This record gives sequence, structure tokens and C-alpha cells, in this order.
Amino acid sequence: MNDTSDTPPMSRRRLLIRQWGAILWPSFVAAGLASMVFFAFVDPLRLRDITFPQHAISREMGYTLGFFMFWAVTAAASGVTWYLLRPLRRDDDDVPLG
Repeated sequence: MNDTSDTPPMSRRRLLIRQWGAILWPSFVAAGLASMVFFAFVDPLRLRDITFPQHAISREMGYTLGFFMFWAVTAAASGVTWYLLRPLRRDDDDVPLG
């Protein structure tokens, strides 16, 4: 989010942790909510029978895979939002001084 070229390494590390936290935490919560709503209407075993009947996937594994799928999608959406909201570089940043 900020220009990290002049900040010490520990500050860069903290900034990176904050950025990843800002992406992963909201997407975790959204994935939990999406899983609850989705699996309130869809049985994982029925979904398995429709999509991958040859695989022995338990109901718990279906819930787990569904949650991680939702988490990946919402994390990708949060990551794209973070990328689009980064400050733009100014045109005069490329001009060397002196």
C-alpha cells in the first residue's frame, strides 16, 4: 500500500503481514458465511454423486473442500481489490534526481 523503498526490513515485514491479513481475514469470514448458506441447501454427498461419483468423498470432506474453495475465491477477490486500490506511482518518480 505504501512505498517501502525507504523503510527498514522489519517495517516491510510488518506491512506485508498487514496486507496479507487484510486479504485473508475478511475472505476467511466470507468463506465461512458462504459455506453456511451454500451447504444449508446443498448436501455434499448429493453434490459428489452428481459431479464425481467415482470418488469416495465423505460429507465432512465435502464441507472442507467447499470451504477452502470459497476461501480461495474470496481471497482472490480481496487480492484483486487490494491490487486495484494501491496508490499509483507518480510520473515524476521515474525521473532521476541531479
